[in-house]
Amino acid sequence: IADKPQLMLMISKSLVDSKKWNAGTIIREAAKDINGGGGGQAFFATAGGSKSTGLESALEKIKNALT
Repeated sequence: IADKPQLMLMISKSLVDSKKWNAGTIIREAAKDINGGGGGQAFFATAGGSKSTGLESALEKIKNALT
């Protein structure tokens, strides 16, 4: 949006419970690649930043965290 990258991550409650994944932690780490910050709850988190060129690496971090 207006050259400001945004990330959003939702994780089902069953995966939060069984895999111990935390959307807030994952999104905070990925947001560093877009020069931003973010957070949220274990099942839903968002982030915004200022460096759209970092989107691919941010998405790769999220994928890696969920494997």
